[in-house]
Amino acid sequence: MRRLTAAALAVAGALTLAGCGGSGGSGGGADLSVDSAYMPQPVSDMAAGFLTITNDGDTGDRLTSVTSDLGEVTVHETVDGAMQEVEALDIPAHGSLVLESGGNHLMFEQLKQRPKQGQKVAVELRFDRSDPVTVEIPVKPATYTPKTGH
Repeated sequence: MRRLTAAALAVAGALTLAGCGGSGGSGGGADLSVDSAYMPQPVSDMAAGFLTITNDGDTGDRLTSVTSDLGEVTVHETVDGAMQEVEALDIPAHGSLVLESGGNHLMFEQLKQRPKQGQKVAVELRFDRSDPVTVEIPVKPATYTPKTGH
């Protein structure tokens, strides 16, 4: 019985690891992590979200969409001071995608409620190649500016 359990765990572990690498060639896939996430407390029915997605893998990926129970979420880029919705943003191999105030960011619209400072907003980040990642974004004061990272 122990051998059967150990074998089942080994197979389950191998399948889990196989799914973590994303699609890629012999060099490996994307290896994504998310940090520095925050949302300034919204003052209207719109809000912005900021975070950094780091790719330690050998294959680039793309952030293609974001969903949240809070409302509609779109991905925006800022070029020459003008923001516009985009279909995707690149996450280079061995690099990062930084979503920051004044730059690329997440835009929350038609909020079902306005989260307050200290609460967290769950979002699911979807990618071109990698499995979705769920992130809890902490709500900061409306005037919050990060000291490091962004």
